[in-house]
Amino acid sequence: MILKEIISKIRLNQYDLSEHAHVERQVEHITVKEIEETILFGEIIENYPQDPRGESVLVGAKLKNRSLHVVCGKKDDRILIITVYEPKTPKWLDYKTRSRKVKSRL
Repeated sequence: MILKEIISKIRLNQYDLSEHAHVERQVEHITVKEIEETILFGEIIENYPQDPRGESVLVGAKLKNRSLHVVCGKKDDRILIITVYEPKTPKWLDYKTRSRKVKSRL
């Protein structure tokens, strides 16, 4: 998926939130405006071309008050927002970098 195409669909309001994304958005107090801003001003952090549910990408951005992640896929000719969340430790060091567990030597 290409970010330029995703941004175009967001600007044309040609996107849908999955039920999961809607629930997560409410749990984490993420507005639709913040989801749109994350995509419009963000960057692709990870690609998931082999996802069994269909190709998708993780878009991340540092907004004014916090950082957010939005996972986007395609459904027909629209963008599907699969999930949204605020990246947090210990899984994320910052919005761009996953933490890696250091294996101890025994």
